[in-house]
Amino acid sequence: MIHKNKIHNSEQPSSLGGVGGGLVIIDYGAGNIKSIQFAFKRLGVDAVLSNNIDEIKAAAKVIFPGVGEASSAMKMLQESGLDKVIPTLKQPVLGICLGMQLMCNSSEEGNTKGLGIFNVDVKKFSNAVKVPQMGWNVIYNLESELFAGIKEKEFMYLVHSFYAEECAESIATTDYEIEYASALKKDNFYGVQFHPEKSGIVGSKILENFLNL
Repeated sequence: MIHKNKIHNSEQPSSLGGVGGGLVIIDYGAGNIKSIQFAFKRLGVDAVLSNNIDEIKAAAKVIFPGVGEASSAMKMLQESGLDKVIPTLKQPVLGICLGMQLMCNSSEEGNTKGLGIFNVDVKKFSNAVKVPQMGWNVIYNLESELFAGIKEKEFMYLVHSFYAEECAESIATTDYEIEYASALKKDNFYGVQFHPEKSGIVGSKILENFLNL
């Protein structure tokens, strides 16, 4: 159960498990961060938007968002030093959309080297299907506490032209031309290709589950 504490700074006790910086959304210039912040607000949690390394390290939970082009986003991470920080984080981290893709080994988008957290590569959909995939599609083969209380083949909202290949770290699958990993997990790192903040009640439940990890 999520308490309704407000989380404004690192001095205030967190509703996310102990004392710390609460929930921080990494603000590095490549994320649809306001909609994510509003989604957590609906859950009673005031997320902090920050690119401050100390604040991110002190957070109880971290959201790593991403919208846009992979190589440009990676350049912004490198300029702020966050490319070195994110893989060292010890608290639960959730990458969303491009954020998840940047956590992989590499992406065909811009021939980008990723953070190497997830041992998988990101490929582009072929011209056999409409690219980007935009709209609702189902997730299945759910294998993580991130999906507690979520039924197989629930619909989630996606907008993407690139996908992470199915791999040992996959915790959810989606089929669009081929089956691909629509969610990944390794240790304290989680990633989702879909946008939970735009996926209604089910997406909200996934965000709530992340808060309760």
